[in-house]
Amino acid sequence: MSTMKYVIFQAKDRVEFVEMPASYAYQLSALNVRLQKEVGKLTADQIPQLPVVLGECTELEIVAKDVTVISGLDYINHLERTFAEVQESSYPLISLLTEIRALQAQLEQWYEEEYEEN
Repeated sequence: MSTMKYVIFQAKDRVEFVEMPASYAYQLSALNVRLQKEVGKLTADQIPQLPVVLGECTELEIVAKDVTVISGLDYINHLERTFAEVQESSYPLISLLTEIRALQAQLEQWYEEEYEEN
């Protein structure tokens, strides 16, 4: 089994834990920081509310009953759908979607290879 990392996000009044292959966790953190910078430039009516990256860790033990761990692929798929729904006319949203989809493709390939090995 490959090493996993957890990216910790603050989303409004809750904390989210996203499980990522260790080699891709930093990419998710960096993507989120970039999206945070760029989302303010969007002029659409429905702008996605992004969580803020708090940190990364290699081990995680959750003791709260109402907290779950989100798969990295599920997280990035949701992020892609959210940004694909934005009706933007002024800002080149396609560049943000391209970055999201690049990580999405890398994760899909990683999970496919991981399942083939097991």
